[in-house]
Amino acid sequence: MAKPRKVIITCAVTGAIHTPSMSPYLPVTPQEIIDDGIKAFEAGASILHLHARDPENGRPTQDPEMFRKFLPQLKQATSAVLNLTTGGSPHMTVAERMRPAAELKPEVASLNMGSMNFGLYPMLNRFKEFKHDWEREHLENSRDLVFKNTFADIEHILRTGNANGTRFEFECYDTSHLYTLAHFVDRGLVKAPFLVQTVFGLLGGIGAHPEDVAHMKRTADRLFGDAYVWSVLGAGRNQLPVAAQAAAQGGNIRVGLEDSLWAAPGQLAQSNADQVKKARALLEGLSLEVATPDEAREMLDLKGAGDVAF
Repeated sequence: MAKPRKVIITCAVTGAIHTPSMSPYLPVTPQEIIDDGIKAFEAGASILHLHARDPENGRPTQDPEMFRKFLPQLKQATSAVLNLTTGGSPHMTVAERMRPAAELKPEVASLNMGSMNFGLYPMLNRFKEFKHDWEREHLENSRDLVFKNTFADIEHILRTGNANGTRFEFECYDTSHLYTLAHFVDRGLVKAPFLVQTVFGLLGGIGAHPEDVAHMKRTADRLFGDAYVWSVLGAGRNQLPVAAQAAAQGGNIRVGLEDSLWAAPGQLAQSNADQVKKARALLEGLSLEVATPDEAREMLDLKGAGDVAF
């Protein structure tokens, strides 16, 4: 009898896209990130993708000291793989964005695979009142924002992570990003098995139509064969439809309040665990098993939680 396939659920706990005024449930303080991360892990997430925020106003920050306020507690309270962002916020410099992963040497860090427009400003049509001055500016300025990830930027982050034994969640927002990843595979800077996180439905990247999902999967299969592990991220209302398609096609899935604030149409998710539970129910409805953190480590050939700097 064939061995059952295990599916990794990644939960992106807070991110840098949504602002505190959009949802009272968005984790902002270190304690909120700890509490929500533990609940997401208990619900079935084997990887926690982590950003930090200023606890006073919820603004994204890449200060490694802010990450140190929640990473040790999450490491102690869970066995989850802790994945640190190098994307930070599109408004930050690359040097600023990579500091936490460079200093804290996680098992996994995210890595965006190309420069791109990154349009958040349509959210101004849905959210009118903001508690903090920075929030409206954060959204409005994305009309004229290029999220910078040049070949030199990517190579620098890769070499830094490789030296620390950190593996990467390669975030690919369009077909060109897959080809950029293939370029670095060909140069020997990326080794199998590597995690490809295809991102759908964010303004500036590929859409979330089923044909878009299928196209990214076909392209990745052609470029990488069996050298990669496929996962998907659907932004906003696309979260579960994209997850369902990918799960049926052999993929892994990412959910979390970084990517969507919603549990259902018009209904805010009251925690990251709400979305993880929906993802888990989806997988179990397809007779698929959820991977444990240690199974995820084996699938991605990670160095282990004992070899990080926090």
